[in-house]
Amino acid sequence: MQVSLSNRGALERRLEVAVPADEVNQEFEQRLKKVARSARLKGFRPGKAPLPVVRKQFGEQVHAEVVDHLIRSSLAQALREQNLTPAGGPRIEPIAMAPGAELKYAAVFEIMPEIHVKSPQGTEISRPGAEVTEADIDAMVESMRRQRPVFTPAERPAQETDRVTVDYTGLMDGQPFEGGDGTDVTIILGRQENRPELDAALRGVSAGDTRTVSVTFPPETSSPALAGKTAELKVSVKRVEAQSLPEVDETFCRAFGVEDGSVEALRAEVRKSMERELADLVRGRLRAQVLDALYAQNPIEVPRTLVEEQVQQMQLDAARSMGVREISQLPPREPFEAPARKRAALGLILGQIIQSESLQVERQRVDARLEDLITTYPDPEEARSAYRKSREAMRQIESAVLEDQVIDWFLERAKVSEQPMSFQELTGFGRESQTR
Repeated sequence: MQVSLSNRGALERRLEVAVPADEVNQEFEQRLKKVARSARLKGFRPGKAPLPVVRKQFGEQVHAEVVDHLIRSSLAQALREQNLTPAGGPRIEPIAMAPGAELKYAAVFEIMPEIHVKSPQGTEISRPGAEVTEADIDAMVESMRRQRPVFTPAERPAQETDRVTVDYTGLMDGQPFEGGDGTDVTIILGRQENRPELDAALRGVSAGDTRTVSVTFPPETSSPALAGKTAELKVSVKRVEAQSLPEVDETFCRAFGVEDGSVEALRAEVRKSMERELADLVRGRLRAQVLDALYAQNPIEVPRTLVEEQVQQMQLDAARSMGVREISQLPPREPFEAPARKRAALGLILGQIIQSESLQVERQRVDARLEDLITTYPDPEEARSAYRKSREAMRQIESAVLEDQVIDWFLERAKVSEQPMSFQELTGFGRESQTR
């Protein structure tokens, strides 16, 4: 076998391989005899047809199989001899493949880049130094109260935050239309999701009042038949209820899963949840800084094959998030190229660190991450069993744990400084309520 290698860029290689004719013919004859032993041809008993007849009937098919086999086997041997690791499947370019002659082809592919990771020694990383205070817990409990408002009959005209219960009938061009009727529909005044015309018309109403409201549907409405059209709604007000916040008592605590109904136990659970959220956010900030530093400090040439794989995956993820199922409706690839290149490069850099530092998956971390994941499921035991039985799910957990170990390796060598922050500053919690 003759092999010649040429460079066609930083990473692209062209490997030309020639397999001698006698080796091709030997493989062909062996395969043809094997076919002859079981061939069923008209006029002959199974396996008894003369070899020339079998050759005439199956020669083209057998030759194609021989070519395919020899390309795969000779390419694997040539890659080993040249000490090459393709980044993806090679593109085969036929040169000579006629029966009875030598087999000659070229394989074009990209190789993995050589990576020498720069030491993170001295790299500046900022760690958010926030903690959960009693005031933060008070704010969270107040938010929980707002999630479960209490409504009581109001003996006054409706105003902001009141709940108004109505029946309505709608006409469009003087005719009823689908979805134009409603019974016992509740509207909380001031909500952004309300139709502005309806919200305004219900300000100041009392039980027993009627209103006729002109409503224009937006062009992007879910029903094409209503898009951009105007309807007249005749609204009958049935109830007006004032909104208030519930007391933080035993009933309130039990509604949030606190079995003994105590306020102390509720606050303890709230603190635990907030501290878990805080730890995740701090870890996320550190992870982002470390990955950005690794990418900036270790510029590498990334194989186009790997970038393309990431682009396609990101397109699919974006399509799923938008509810798109047709391949033809995938979002354009251009916005994903830069983040895909970064993701592919970081995958190679992290892999190099794992290899050079001989990092092994820490089973305790895998177990801890699994336990953290299953807490969100209604039946944690069932979820744990399902994860354990899924090789793919466990592989994803192990991959995430290995990445965490690389992050820790980096942080141990970097210059990490504390950045004092409040829980609100780090999480953004409470900002919306403050601007109301």
